[in-house]
Amino acid sequence: MTRYRDIADDLRRRIVQGEFGAGERMPGEQNLAGNYGVSRGVVRNALAALQRRGLVESHPGSGWRVRADFRTQEFAEMRSFAQWAQSRRMTPGGRVVRQEYGPATAVDARVLRMRTGDDVLRVTRLRTLDGRPVMVERTTYAPRVASVIQSLPPDEPSVMAALQVAGFAMASGTHRIDTVAASSEDAELLGVRRSTRLLRLRRETQTHDGIPIEYGDDRYAPGTMTFEVHASATGNLVGRA
Repeated sequence: MTRYRDIADDLRRRIVQGEFGAGERMPGEQNLAGNYGVSRGVVRNALAALQRRGLVESHPGSGWRVRADFRTQEFAEMRSFAQWAQSRRMTPGGRVVRQEYGPATAVDARVLRMRTGDDVLRVTRLRTLDGRPVMVERTTYAPRVASVIQSLPPDEPSVMAALQVAGFAMASGTHRIDTVAASSEDAELLGVRRSTRLLRLRRETQTHDGIPIEYGDDRYAPGTMTFEVHASATGNLVGRA
């Protein structure tokens, strides 16, 4: 591995996988040069490439650090917001903004495999990392799990863990990524201006048996999450948030 682009790609992978956490100091240029068997100038070019991509930043006198606001999450592994945050040495939090039952729409019935008109539970939560609001989570739950969700405290940090304890382990999911303008509610909860572009993750999750559990719409405040999707020649996709 001699080209700076190869080194940049490897360092990006190590950052994305959590080897170097948000805000952490990177190994020194001389150290990295020895590890990769290249000159210090090649390493410096690789780090500069990562800086242009918004992953790291240079601090005179203290070297390179991963950007403090850089957040990553792998789609290939089903983990709760709390589990992911804790794996990155961050403190997850949040609160229920709204929780209500309502009749299932045609979309609810199709995704959750139920009858139109039967009650579903809709919950809006504000999610935080280290006390900072980062995401508005709107979830519609299938009737089979609604009673479990309703019994949770408003500040429950890991809904997925609670469902697993109740016998509803999330095993697979579908994710769609796009952007959307912040609604009035989004703006108030996240502390941004109305119509600010938010990164949106739409998800559907199922058990090992393919039984639908919930589907939702997660909207992230600007600068709090980075999404990456990689495709191989075989057609398999690996996505990271």
